[in-house]
Amino acid sequence: MIRTRVLLLCGGQSEEHEVSIASARSVLGAAGERFDITPLVVDRTGTLLDQANSLEALQAGGAGPHGASGGQLATLPSGFDVVFPLLHGPNGEDGSVQGLLQLAGLPHVGSGVLASAVGMDKIVMKQLFDGLGLPQVVFEGVTEHAWTTRPAQVMTRLDRLGYPVFVKPANLGSSVGISKAQDRDGLRSGLDLAFGHDRRAIVEQAASGARELEVAVLGNDAPEASPVGEITFASEFYDYDTKYQEGRADLHIPAPIPAAVADRCRTLAVAAFAAIDAAGLARVDFFYVPETDSVLVNEINTIPGFTRTSMYPKLWQAAGIDYPDLVDRLLTLALERSCRS
Repeated sequence: MIRTRVLLLCGGQSEEHEVSIASARSVLGAAGERFDITPLVVDRTGTLLDQANSLEALQAGGAGPHGASGGQLATLPSGFDVVFPLLHGPNGEDGSVQGLLQLAGLPHVGSGVLASAVGMDKIVMKQLFDGLGLPQVVFEGVTEHAWTTRPAQVMTRLDRLGYPVFVKPANLGSSVGISKAQDRDGLRSGLDLAFGHDRRAIVEQAASGARELEVAVLGNDAPEASPVGEITFASEFYDYDTKYQEGRADLHIPAPIPAAVADRCRTLAVAAFAAIDAAGLARVDFFYVPETDSVLVNEINTIPGFTRTSMYPKLWQAAGIDYPDLVDRLLTLALERSCRS
């Protein structure tokens, strides 16, 4: 049997480097006989390690600046049939790597340049969803230039959202740089924090009393939605520590919500997936406000965490698709999509 040769790209320069490494270890351990998977790690400087050092980095749980390397990411090795990019955040999930793979003529798991870029940019994503009538919290985008040159005007505009609000960098994941502001002083501090990570920020009206729900989407032109999951936690919001420190959050699958609410979430998840022209996989996050029976789209994540205990594979496990089969499906979807492009 001729095995399909898979290049597994992982690591990267974002705050989610270790999560990417953990996801890659899970994928590598789930490879069936059909696929021959070679992991290559991008270290925190953006350098592509050679195969020996990549395996060492996988075992160590991450890679800092490294001596031996396989070159820059732009010089991908040849001889692979499909690429599985598990790079999160800027320079991994934002369309840059997807553009490189497209230029190289390499099929890859997941969305292309457009969907990756839109899904990464919270302002553009929400503007697109807004134009299509998908329900969301009220939001405003702010540039660092406007904040430093016209702070009074910016504050007047943002005051219309009311308090509390969430302040986020426009192009980061994992809740990095996010803060919750209860008043004007908190908003000023939140904007300063966000602009330490990005030149653009988004300010969102808080969804009071909301529960956090998530749906996994799988497919290309005819995507399917998983059962709905819920995340519960004791912290004030779902921040970085709550996401990645064991025991700080609990996953509930299926979410204990009315069937009609679950159906709305699943329908909206597929709509959000189609809106940005996503492919392969995505996780769509929601706010559910029981008091008003409102379901609001929070965001779409085109490369969600992919360890065996991450929400995305666990949602599909609840639907009867185990982890190895999910890896197989994603690689098959990537190859199918390349035949049609």
